[in-house]
Amino acid sequence: MDPIVQLLESYRGRDKVVRTLCYGSQLVGGVLSQKSGRSSAVGKSLLLFSAQLSHCRTVLRLFDDLSMVAYTRSYGLGNREEDGVVRCLSVLTNVADQLYYPCEHVAWAAEAELIRVPPDRWWTLSTLLWAASLLLGALRSIRVIMLLRRKLREHQRTRQDSARYHVHGHATRRECQQQITMEMLSVVSCLADLSNAVHWMPPGVLWAGQFPSWLVGLMGTVSSFIGLYQMGSGGSEHQASS
Repeated sequence: MDPIVQLLESYRGRDKVVRTLCYGSQLVGGVLSQKSGRSSAVGKSLLLFSAQLSHCRTVLRLFDDLSMVAYTRSYGLGNREEDGVVRCLSVLTNVADQLYYPCEHVAWAAEAELIRVPPDRWWTLSTLLWAASLLLGALRSIRVIMLLRRKLREHQRTRQDSARYHVHGHATRRECQQQITMEMLSVVSCLADLSNAVHWMPPGVLWAGQFPSWLVGLMGTVSSFIGLYQMGSGGSEHQASS
């Protein structure tokens, strides 16, 4: 019980739990809504519940701009990174994330009729920025995996079991392997969310609009559970998510 309470006491932890419930409800609701009778009614209720949780997360993200600015400023141009490719991808990801939030805020305000602008255009722009962030994040993780594996191969060639490497800080061989696992999970998470991002793009873009509700829920549930696992393991990243 205590770990759950501690998770819910933090904003990031609560958001990840709500996100998991949101996509999990969409997954189960999407499956049940395809059935007949009482199951269909339960499924539709779960889909409505999922939509409300999604709206809740959108409203709460109105207050994420300052934390994102602080994170972007602390990272800067990534001068602490040893690899230029990782540095470039990280900076571009931060730019996409930073632009994502105000675009989503405008879309939300327009949909709530607080301002008079077409909401669809801003939703599309925020989705494109989210997709760009996810793609860049996946490429960054793949690059880090390549660097870590290169270090492990160098270790095997030198046969120095006690050797230590400098890849984003000093790490032992075991720690390198653990980081590779975390980065591989990040790739899976980014690609799962990217598939949903494409689904929410305008018609005619790849598979836009072609996912059934249960598949959207499945992709989101997979990435949400990965996020919870990474947060519990201390491997979570600051990234825009929807």
